[in-house]
Amino acid sequence: MDNSGRVARFLQAWREDYIYQTLAGAAMSFGITVLFALYHGYLGLRYGSVWHESIGIFYLLLMVIRGSILLTEKRSQVRAQAAQHACRQRTFLISSILLLVLDLALIAPISMMAVLDKPVSIGLIPAIAMAAYTTWKITMASIHVARQRRRPSGNILVAELRTVNFIDALVAILTLQNTLIMVNKHASGKNAMLPLSAASSAVIYAVIVCITVRMLWKGLMEKKFP
Repeated sequence: MDNSGRVARFLQAWREDYIYQTLAGAAMSFGITVLFALYHGYLGLRYGSVWHESIGIFYLLLMVIRGSILLTEKRSQVRAQAAQHACRQRTFLISSILLLVLDLALIAPISMMAVLDKPVSIGLIPAIAMAAYTTWKITMASIHVARQRRRPSGNILVAELRTVNFIDALVAILTLQNTLIMVNKHASGKNAMLPLSAASSAVIYAVIVCITVRMLWKGLMEKKFP
């Protein structure tokens, strides 16, 4: 009975409380990010793979950003409103700077994907499953970013989490595209997709940098003019 009551309260909060929904989703994403960071870190060390090492650093930074936001929100529950706002602003600025570092960390793996130098060892069926997951990921991230703009929560860290999820989804798209190209290349022995890979990698990276800079600028303006 107690378990069913807790589940019912959780589902009700998930449906009705947008901030709770965002934080609960971020907690699940945090766990997945930890697994990705460990997985790529292991492969990088085990096989001396530069790509796995660099993308592992990306997921490590992503883990730190999500973790710092979740920790701040947990600690803010017992603080006064003014203290909550100050803590959120501080965490926002620190995590935004970490996002800039994350953008720099992406240069190496994206460059390798652009020139089709990413190691690929999966077949077509796993690649299709990866495509389905990535499609779901970018769709949900886009929906929540649009919802955040239409219905601001007033919590700057919630907006940042949605933005971080969108950046994560863009990197997933880039990885998926490169994986599908490499799978096709291995099957056909051709390298005709190199120009497309380079161009799309450059565009997506530019979008990621613009999103990061815009978010940091917005945070600075809110701190200057609260």
